[in-house]
Amino acid sequence: MDRTGFEPELGGTLRQNSVYVDETTCIGCGHCAYVARNTFFLEEEYGRARVINQTGDRLGLIQEAIDTCPVDCIAWVNEQELARLEELRKNQVITNIGLVGDGNRRIVLQSH
Repeated sequence: MDRTGFEPELGGTLRQNSVYVDETTCIGCGHCAYVARNTFFLEEEYGRARVINQTGDRLGLIQEAIDTCPVDCIAWVNEQELARLEELRKNQVITNIGLVGDGNRRIVLQSH
């Protein structure tokens, strides 16, 4: 069977964009994870929001979560931009919000 993008697991519509969280800007407030629990979570080591499932919630709920972000660190991006941003993220230095001192650590993401 060919996929059309209109399957129920995709929310019944073809998603043209993906969600990306700029973890260097995120303050870890958790609003996005509270609103769209199946899409966002707070990563434990650094206390920043991260996308766990691009199709976890319906589009309107994801947009509501984006709109609640007080630092505007969540954006819709196309597939190519998401791949580029994820590649750049591998070398980002992310400050642990909960650490005393400078808190600088390198975050290393592993591909699944």
